[in-house]
Amino acid sequence: MSQHPSDAPPELDPQVRRRANMSLLKYGGARLGLFVVLTVVIQLFAVLIDAPVPLVMSALLALIVAFPLSMLVFKGMRVEANQSVAAWNGQRQARKEWVRRELENR
Repeated sequence: MSQHPSDAPPELDPQVRRRANMSLLKYGGARLGLFVVLTVVIQLFAVLIDAPVPLVMSALLALIVAFPLSMLVFKGMRVEANQSVAAWNGQRQARKEWVRRELENR
Protein backbone atom coordinates (compact mmCIF):
# COMPACT_ATOMS: atom_id res chain seq x y z
CA MET A 1 0.00 0.00 0.00
CA SER A 2 1.54 3.31 -1.01
CA GLN A 3 1.21 6.21 1.35
CA HIS A 4 0.60 9.70 0.06
CA PRO A 5 1.59 12.79 2.01
CA SER A 6 -2.11 13.35 2.73
CA ASP A 7 -2.21 9.90 4.37
CA ALA A 8 0.16 11.01 7.13
CA PRO A 9 -1.26 10.66 10.63
CA PRO A 10 -2.59 13.87 12.17
CA GLU A 11 -0.20 15.24 14.74
CA LEU A 12 -1.29 15.60 18.34
CA ASP A 13 0.07 18.93 19.54
CA PRO A 14 1.22 18.51 23.17
CA GLN A 15 0.80 22.26 23.70
CA VAL A 16 -2.94 21.95 23.04
CA ARG A 17 -3.20 19.19 25.63
CA ARG A 18 -1.13 21.16 28.14
CA ARG A 19 -3.27 24.25 27.55
CA ALA A 20 -6.46 22.20 28.08
CA ASN A 21 -5.13 20.70 31.30
CA MET A 22 -4.00 24.07 32.63
CA SER A 23 -7.32 25.70 31.77
CA LEU A 24 -9.22 22.94 33.55
CA LEU A 25 -6.91 23.11 36.54
CA LYS A 26 -7.27 26.89 36.77
CA TYR A 27 -11.06 26.80 36.47
CA GLY A 28 -11.43 23.89 38.89
CA GLY A 29 -9.13 25.56 41.39
CA ALA A 30 -11.04 28.83 41.18
CA ARG A 31 -14.33 27.01 41.77
CA LEU A 32 -12.89 25.06 44.68
CA GLY A 33 -11.47 28.26 46.16
CA LEU A 34 -14.85 29.99 45.87
CA PHE A 35 -16.49 27.04 47.64
CA VAL A 36 -13.96 27.15 50.50
CA VAL A 37 -14.25 30.93 50.87
CA LEU A 38 -18.05 30.77 50.95
CA THR A 39 -17.95 27.99 53.55
CA VAL A 40 -15.65 30.06 55.77
CA VAL A 41 -17.80 33.19 55.32
CA ILE A 42 -20.98 31.30 56.23
CA GLN A 43 -19.28 29.79 59.31
CA LEU A 44 -17.98 33.21 60.39
CA PHE A 45 -21.41 34.75 59.89
CA ALA A 46 -22.97 31.97 62.00
CA VAL A 47 -20.44 32.63 64.78
CA LEU A 48 -21.06 36.40 64.61
CA ILE A 49 -24.80 36.03 65.06
CA ASP A 50 -24.26 33.34 67.72
CA ALA A 51 -26.14 30.66 65.79
CA PRO A 52 -24.26 27.36 65.84
CA VAL A 53 -24.33 25.90 62.35
CA PRO A 54 -22.64 22.57 61.68
CA LEU A 55 -19.76 22.75 59.22
CA VAL A 56 -21.52 20.26 56.94
CA MET A 57 -24.53 22.56 56.66
CA SER A 58 -22.30 25.53 55.89
CA ALA A 59 -20.51 23.50 53.24
CA LEU A 60 -23.80 22.38 51.65
CA LEU A 61 -25.09 25.95 51.53
CA ALA A 62 -21.77 27.12 50.10
CA LEU A 63 -21.95 24.38 47.46
CA ILE A 64 -25.46 25.43 46.45
CA VAL A 65 -24.42 29.09 46.20
CA ALA A 66 -20.99 28.49 44.63
CA PHE A 67 -22.24 26.49 41.65
CA PRO A 68 -24.32 29.21 39.92
CA LEU A 69 -22.07 32.00 41.21
CA SER A 70 -18.97 30.39 39.70
CA MET A 71 -20.73 30.14 36.34
CA LEU A 72 -21.12 33.93 36.39
CA VAL A 73 -17.92 35.00 38.15
CA PHE A 74 -15.55 32.71 36.26
CA LYS A 75 -17.26 32.86 32.86
CA GLY A 76 -14.04 33.72 31.02
CA MET A 77 -12.17 30.79 32.58
CA ARG A 78 -15.06 28.44 31.80
CA VAL A 79 -15.17 29.51 28.16
CA GLU A 80 -11.38 29.18 27.87
CA ALA A 81 -11.50 25.69 29.40
CA ASN A 82 -14.31 24.63 27.06
CA GLN A 83 -12.48 25.92 23.99
CA SER A 84 -9.16 24.34 24.90
CA VAL A 85 -10.76 20.98 25.69
CA ALA A 86 -12.71 21.17 22.40
CA ALA A 87 -9.46 21.80 20.50
CA TRP A 88 -7.77 18.84 22.19
CA ASN A 89 -10.82 16.65 21.55
CA GLY A 90 -10.81 17.69 17.88
CA GLN A 91 -7.20 16.56 17.53
CA ARG A 92 -7.94 13.27 19.25
CA GLN A 93 -10.99 12.64 17.07
CA ALA A 94 -8.99 13.34 13.90
CA ARG A 95 -6.31 10.91 15.05
CA LYS A 96 -8.91 8.25 15.90
CA GLU A 97 -10.54 8.67 12.49
CA TRP A 98 -7.17 8.31 10.78
CA VAL A 99 -6.44 5.11 12.76
CA ARG A 100 -9.88 3.74 11.87
CA ARG A 101 -9.31 4.43 8.15
CA GLU A 102 -5.87 2.83 8.29
CA LEU A 103 -7.28 -0.29 9.89
CA GLU A 104 -10.08 -0.50 7.33
CA ASN A 105 -7.53 -0.39 4.50
CA ARG A 106 -5.66 -3.45 5.78
